[in-house]
Amino acid sequence: MPIRRFIIALAPVTLATAAIAATATGDLALVQDHLRLAETMTADFSQTDRNGKTLNGVLTLKKPGKIRFQYEKGVPILVVSDGKALWFLDYSVGQKQRWPIGNSPLGVLLDPSKDATRFARIVPGFDPRIISVEAADPKHPEYGRITLVFARTPSAPGGLMMQGWVALDAQNNRTTVRLSKQVFNTPVSEQSFRFNEPTRTNRRN
Repeated sequence: MPIRRFIIALAPVTLATAAIAATATGDLALVQDHLRLAETMTADFSQTDRNGKTLNGVLTLKKPGKIRFQYEKGVPILVVSDGKALWFLDYSVGQKQRWPIGNSPLGVLLDPSKDATRFARIVPGFDPRIISVEAADPKHPEYGRITLVFARTPSAPGGLMMQGWVALDAQNNRTTVRLSKQVFNTPVSEQSFRFNEPTRTNRRN
């Protein structure tokens, strides 16, 4: 999946630019706080690929390193990270693919120790209630990039509610994920991140 983005006349402009930079820095710190404080999350998700096909399911996240995309009934695929690697499992053909967690755009969600100020930037927007952050590793463009979207929500960890993200892989294939019914910091079983091996005779996940 691929789971595969400013001298008398100039003074006012300079001041405005400084204010924008300060706001962006503050917003990025808020995002960093949210990612650190949201130790677990469950949510419903809607995933749309570059062809416009949409799949729904339930997302389960537990830091560090664990995430599960459990798709709706009848979809024979599973995306799960067991804390060591991110797996794409296709039970219809008995195949699986593996990526190191750090090589995936989702790594920013899964590692609370990452310093977001080193690899992320605020994406300017028109709605002050929304914060968008683009994250990518400039040394490894093959890992792709991800744009996380948050809504300012005082009751959520760090004052932000994750709304979803847009991921671009190295081939510029876009995947959009929208979240709803987010619940943070409730107990999540380790069993959630285990899976059956896909074989041609085992098509259940």
